[in-house]
Amino acid sequence: MKLRIGLIGLGDQWQSMHRPALRMLGDRFDVRAIYCNVSKLAESAVSEFQADPVDGYQALVTRDDIDAVLVLENSWLRFHPATAACRAGKAVYWASDLDFDPIRDREFKNCVEDSGVAFMAGLPRRFAPATLRLKELIATHLGAPRLIFCHKRLCLEDAPMKRRDQITRRGVEGNLGDDSRVDPEEIRARMTRTELMQLIDWCCYVVGERPLSVMSANHSPEEAADYQALSLLFNDATSSRGSRERFSTGTPAASSNGSSTDKARRTSENNCVTAQISCGSYIPAQWQEAIGFRPPAAMQVCCENGVAFVDLPGTLVWFDDAGRHQEFLEGESPVGEKMLGQFHRAVTSLVRNLSGLEDAFNAAAILKAARTSLHEGRRVDLGDLA
Repeated sequence: MKLRIGLIGLGDQWQSMHRPALRMLGDRFDVRAIYCNVSKLAESAVSEFQADPVDGYQALVTRDDIDAVLVLENSWLRFHPATAACRAGKAVYWASDLDFDPIRDREFKNCVEDSGVAFMAGLPRRFAPATLRLKELIATHLGAPRLIFCHKRLCLEDAPMKRRDQITRRGVEGNLGDDSRVDPEEIRARMTRTELMQLIDWCCYVVGERPLSVMSANHSPEEAADYQALSLLFNDATSSRGSRERFSTGTPAASSNGSSTDKARRTSENNCVTAQISCGSYIPAQWQEAIGFRPPAAMQVCCENGVAFVDLPGTLVWFDDAGRHQEFLEGESPVGEKMLGQFHRAVTSLVRNLSGLEDAFNAAAILKAARTSLHEGRRVDLGDLA
């Protein structure tokens, strides 16, 4: 089945990820309409895909020849395009900002759930060839994870150009009347929150279940810190296949075995999985040579039978009793193709799957709990996450 789609915004990853993926998946997607504020980029895309230019997202989502909508750009509109698409009965691929708030944005989540349409949040680390190969190795050679290290080193230059030069207060606070500039600290804080959410979800995906508790520490007491570290405690990854299946489908784990606090205490007494996640922009942007010097592996996983080092998108080095094994997975399908292929299956499937939405909000709730941990100086139980 070929889906008729509309594009809302083209975003900073249009040329590198989404455009090539749509070209390669021309047998599954037919781009019918494009709404983008950048006129030259919009004209080029309209010409390439023989699509109609549209003046607004409302006009796009209400078209009869649109089956699904791809939101590809972060903007001050935030959830308005996706909400309008859901109310119009159109499936949504969300590649915009993942800086969700589990409380403030609950209305948006409820709107998606009540609409009955398919929704997929873009979580590219899950679909990287190195991640998929790591999951295979965990199931076959390495055994269950025991300890995970994730680190992302940021600098202001990592922010998209429009984030550095054009973000306004209305994009952060939703105040359409305030056009004052956002300072670099706010940009850095948003980058850190978004990256931490992606890293949290990545660790949960590799382990295969939700964590039981989180503890956080910052280099400075301010929320817009230059470095933040999280410690996630998971249950034994081999103790319950059912819990992994619940996580993969986005269904919260049942709490029939007593309180979550008791569960966390019992887990700490037995084998458990710990993930150490850190993210920061502690190197000044002008020190380009220092930023690129000896970058740590994106993920290091210590398992029952070996250890693996992951560098995205397609480099994996792992060790077991036989020694060193190095794999380069450049020949695999690009991440953009894998994600859009998954979205196509989600839309055309008879079984509705909202795991991407659930997992994105789960990561947001964990990050919110981490801020509570930071302010109160204690480990926070996650057993009651919605």
